[in-house]
Parts: sequence; structure tokens; C-alpha cells
Amino acid sequence: MQLRALHEHLDALLEASRLKDYCPNGLQVEGRSEVRRVLCGVTASQALVDHAVNEGYDAVLVHHGYFWRGEDGRITGVRKRRLQALLAHDISLIAYHLPLDVHPELGNNAQFARVMGWTGEGRFADQDLGWIGRPAAEPGAETAGCIARSIAARLGREPMLVGDAGRPVRRIAWCTGAAQGYFEQAIATGADLYVSGEISEQTVHLAQESGVPYAAAGHHATERYGVRALAQHLCDVCGIDAAFVDLPNPV
Repeated sequence: MQLRALHEHLDALLEASRLKDYCPNGLQVEGRSEVRRVLCGVTASQALVDHAVNEGYDAVLVHHGYFWRGEDGRITGVRKRRLQALLAHDISLIAYHLPLDVHPELGNNAQFARVMGWTGEGRFADQDLGWIGRPAAEPGAETAGCIARSIAARLGREPMLVGDAGRPVRRIAWCTGAAQGYFEQAIATGADLYVSGEISEQTVHLAQESGVPYAAAGHHATERYGVRALAQHLCDVCGIDAAFVDLPNPV
């Protein structure tokens, strides 16, 4: 598949131009014009780039790419080494941040819910990033503590649960990654539990004082599933040899 056709297909699929984001979405580094093999991962780290080089991939597709708003734009140090490796081996970098969070089927929130068995019923927060719905069991039959244990079992990572672990959960809200800032909005939607990737100091107080518990399930851990689904889409729909690699990350 031609590189241009590939990134135009992904741009349209994920509606990349629709969202206001903190980075450019789509093709970030241009490599060879023909793409036969794509390596997919959460973040375009040096380890992922090196894997692409060693295994002969034509392009790297990630959720966390480069060129974030507000960061130092000089190409030195870590930034130089990553870009140098891509350019020296003519490997493209394609990245989708918020577009891969919000997609109703392939997005991180949709795929995280699928892994957990949750049913989405609505959206909230800026650009409809947050989801709210029902837990896997009969609403109210599971407590926040039960759901935290289910998260640990399915993600292979123990979440940090703060607040009332015994609260019955009829409505559950979630937003993968660093979305702790949407906690108050989740409470306003009537959530009995909010799940995200990271936790901040003030989040603990809000969970304790509001009565709505909060589960921090891991930034990387909650955002593995969108790009994994996108890899499968490339195989099934585009006929490309796409593979997802989950490089360990404790955060």
C-alpha cells in the first residue's frame, strides 16, 4: 500500500481533522513510499523504533508520537536519536492521539470497555472524551472494590483505588490515559466510580469528599487496546502486515 493512501485512509477513519489536539495527528515522519509492514505500539519510544529497524518494518503507528505542543522544539539528545533512526532507515511515523481515544469502535475508551465488559451509554467531558455506562455485572451488584479486582485481573496491573471501595456501582465512567482532570465531570454525570489511567494529589481528596471512588488503572495499561485494534484493522481491511508490540511500561 502506498504511504499516502495509508495515512489518508487512517485520517478519514479516525476523523483526525475534527479534534483539537496537543500534537499533529497523522503522518509525522515521512519514510519510504510503499508500506508493506507496520509496527504498532503505544508510544514511539527508542525501543519501539529500534524494534522496527531490527525487524524491517516500513512504518511505525502509535498513539503517542512526537512534536507535542509546548515542548522544546530543538532536535537534540533523545529527540535527535529517535528521528535519526527513523530517517536513516526510511521508516515513517504515523501517530493518532485524541482521534484514537474517541473513535466509537477502535478507540481506547471503546476497546478498554470491551476488555472490561462494560457497556457505554453516553459521553461527557471536552470533545466527548469521557464515556459513561454500566459495569459488566448487574448494575449495583458489583462494588468499586470488585471492579478494581477485575481491572487487575484483565489488565495484569493492580489499579490504585481511592475512596469508598464498598460503594455499589450502577453507573461507571471512564477515560483512558491522563484524564484525572475529568473526575468532577464524571461525578456530575452520576457516576458511582470513575476509572482513568493516572492519579493526582487532589484526586484523592475529591474521591474521599465526594463519596465517588476513583481507580487509576495505568496510563499505558489502559491505552494499549486502541492501537492494537487499529493493527488488526490494517490487517483485515487494508491487507497490510501489521503487528502490535506491547513494550512493558509500569505507568
